[in-house]
Amino acid sequence: MFGRGRVEKGTKRSGLVVALLTASATFSLFLIAGLAILWGVYYGPGPSARQGDSTIVTLQSGSGVSAIAAQLKAAGVIRSTDLFKAAATFTGADRRLRAGEYQVPSGLSLAGVVNLLVEGRVVRHFVTLPEGWSSAQAVDILMRQSVLTGTVEETPEEGSLWPDTYEVTRGETRQAVVERMQVAARENLRRLWAQRSPATVAKTPEEAMILASIVEKETGVAAERPRVAAVFSNRLRQGMRLESDPTIVYGLTQGRPLGRGIRRSELERRTPWNTYQIDGLPPTPIANPGAEALKAVLNPPADPALFFVADGTGGHAFAATYDEHLQNVARWRQIERQRAGLPPEAPVPVAPGTSPAPMTPAEDQSATASAQIQAQGGQATITLPPGASQGTR
Repeated sequence: MFGRGRVEKGTKRSGLVVALLTASATFSLFLIAGLAILWGVYYGPGPSARQGDSTIVTLQSGSGVSAIAAQLKAAGVIRSTDLFKAAATFTGADRRLRAGEYQVPSGLSLAGVVNLLVEGRVVRHFVTLPEGWSSAQAVDILMRQSVLTGTVEETPEEGSLWPDTYEVTRGETRQAVVERMQVAARENLRRLWAQRSPATVAKTPEEAMILASIVEKETGVAAERPRVAAVFSNRLRQGMRLESDPTIVYGLTQGRPLGRGIRRSELERRTPWNTYQIDGLPPTPIANPGAEALKAVLNPPADPALFFVADGTGGHAFAATYDEHLQNVARWRQIERQRAGLPPEAPVPVAPGTSPAPMTPAEDQSATASAQIQAQGGQATITLPPGASQGTR
């Protein structure tokens, strides 16, 4: 009897072990299957984009994991909010998700979505205001940006915007971008004004901005800005008129391109900005100048030049005397005739006090490369070469 009891106990114990092993194996199989499913869900392909090859999702700053999950589900880039929250919590990503605009590729896995948000690989948008563009043109640039919203309340004051490249976000208002440009302009003008030299003719930061805008418009060659600034500074010191073509154009268009040559009648028309007709500086800038133009005006070189005219290379020939200037003008005239396929001609004397040297406003870069007077609508029209300047310079 005693031996039989011992056998029965051994048999029961063996059965229990087998049952436990069987249960463990079954659990392991279920666990492996579950892990395989989770692995497939986490790393497997996600939903296809509803349109195109990707989906744009914008996550607002301050959104929690639940709100982010709901927005991703609504956009169709994840299948389950619960799985996303579980994945974010399990990986520790829930504390590192970044706001912004995301372009989620079609079929991106749940793991890919989580990593995209953790790494902050947001879509970046930029707006560039080029140096020398007017405030009206700046508004045009902003209105063409489809990621921005709203309108610009009114055209900003000329010279109040800082030319630069700005990063913008989808949904940001155009007025907010304008205000950022204005803050940058104030800060940079304050910084550069503090670094001015005694040689500047600008008595106030506002005068510096006005003169810099003219310098910016007069030449498209960066290396020439200091010399152009020196010419205008010298003329102001001597009480000479600036006689800058871009100021004529601004008086006619308020910052829009003229699209043609300047007519003789327009050169003679008095506007607050026409520096052929007014003494000193115009009342406002004629564009939004950049840092280099401002530096040139605030720190002009010691250069005796009083005149400049196009030299045929895209730049200008500078002169300290009127006679030297007339020689430069004669060379430019011969270059014009050569380009037009005309035979050379003897230099035509220019009477003192007349305007011997047509020059182009830098804003009209599309102007033809000739400075000839044409009959147009019964009026004389001056078609000006790019990067040149006009007047008794």
